[in-house]
Amino acid sequence: MKTQKEHMLAGELYIADDAQLSRESHHGKKLTRLYNQTTEGESDYREELRGKLFKQIGQNGYIEPPFHTDYGSHTTIGDNFYANYDAIFIDVAPITIGNNVFMGPRVGLYTAGHPIDAAIRAEQLEYGLPITIGNDVWFGGNVVVNPGVTIGSNVVIGSGSVVTKDIPDGVVAVGNPCHVLRKITAQDQQYWQKQKEAYYADRDEE
Repeated sequence: MKTQKEHMLAGELYIADDAQLSRESHHGKKLTRLYNQTTEGESDYREELRGKLFKQIGQNGYIEPPFHTDYGSHTTIGDNFYANYDAIFIDVAPITIGNNVFMGPRVGLYTAGHPIDAAIRAEQLEYGLPITIGNDVWFGGNVVVNPGVTIGSNVVIGSGSVVTKDIPDGVVAVGNPCHVLRKITAQDQQYWQKQKEAYYADRDEE
């Protein structure tokens, strides 16, 4: 017989009111609470807590408190990660985040789902589906990513978007439900290259 955790991580129906899941969730929430209570002068302690909280977090990863998660241990984060205030990761299923991913305030990654059938939902049965995010992704503020979504690499998700379906590589996507607005082009790269050169030219004049 599978444990509730095995059902949960397999994307099957499970009941969260379970001793093992409660212990692991309490552990994650305790680490999150400690993290949220730290001050700006405790950067080393914050780094230590991030290392304990997540399954993996790469180099130069940072999360601005307050932050909330169910377990933490089901989330894998690559290098050069940044999440602004009020990020919420509901990781009852695996969350996988690539390198160079940046999040504006109040971004939510929600792997949890509940049956549409009200009678079954009332029995406290629920499920989770993984969320996967590629490399070089920027999320505007107040983005919500729903269960089972995969977001490709080199993507911008506009503020306030609700991502209900997969997003391919190399696009700007916006809206509720989130949809591809346009491709990211060579003209975009050229424009921002000029902006960067202007910035450094100004700095060199000082």
